Amino acid sequence: MAITSGRNFWCLCSSILLIATPPAAAETRLFDSVQVTPSSEYTFGIEGPAADLDGNLFAVNLGKPGTIGRLPAGGAASELFTTLPEGSVGNAIRFDRSGAMFIADYKKHNVFTIPKGSTEPAVWFHSDEMNQPNDITLARDGTIYASDPNWKGREGHIWRIAKAADGTVQGQVMPAPRAMGTTNGIDLSPDGKTLYVGESSSGQIWSYTISGNELTGARLVKSFQPDTVDGLRTDIAGRLFVARILKGTIALVKPNGAVEREIALKGKEPTNLAFGGNDGKTVFVTQRQGGFIEAFRTDQPGREHCLQRGRC
Repeated sequence: MAITSGRNFWCLCSSILLIATPPAAAETRLFDSVQVTPSSEYTFGIEGPAADLDGNLFAVNLGKPGTIGRLPAGGAASELFTTLPEGSVGNAIRFDRSGAMFIADYKKHNVFTIPKGSTEPAVWFHSDEMNQPNDITLARDGTIYASDPNWKGREGHIWRIAKAADGTVQGQVMPAPRAMGTTNGIDLSPDGKTLYVGESSSGQIWSYTISGNELTGARLVKSFQPDTVDGLRTDIAGRLFVARILKGTIALVKPNGAVEREIALKGKEPTNLAFGGNDGKTVFVTQRQGGFIEAFRTDQPGREHCLQRGRC
């Protein structure tokens, strides 16, 4: 649904509210998605949504590649937060427990960090051996897991990036019990012991047990047909929210692979999602088709919302 200057705008507060004329407000029903930013604010590469502790939402490629936009809590339009160094383009954003932002730069093979209160990105990790990285997720101890797809080869793997005993940041490819497809969306279970990975080449979601620097216990959670999966996130109940790009839905999947529901969206090409809002129960979705963000309410907070508040 395109938003023009002649239409009403949606804003975000502790819940999603509709601003009407004359003024009136009504809480949106669960899983009822609405557009919350104007169309065409972001480029075709809109991705990587993440919310901070203050309720601000961030996404990559506001207006042009290499930027990061910020949707203020309660706002109806995004504003420029920062610009990455020349040639770098972000694809994913996550926050750690200190409020530091981490950005996956798929063009220059970096992971940037921006401390809380700053807007200046600094390289946290770089490797010329990386294909990208694409998406990232953070563990309780600050370890970063990054998906690293080879799109042409229809294959990929997972990197583990963490501080060593000497304080340097080191990364390595995690050995896995199976050859992976094009690794894309990635997140952890609430207890941090299981890593979920989406493969765009097959439409499959796999889970792995994290055993130090290795991935073990590969299990096929769900295979979507046709092959339409992009980003994914988990909630505190352990459920997976999977962006089904090209289908225009978010699939809500139980850990056993059963689909609890398919959440219809306004746009048809969702790239990724993030939990935010005061209670962590607002799910923000980045839409490649139209370059906007939409959102819906859910019944459980996201894992990252809980993690940032030191409750997980």
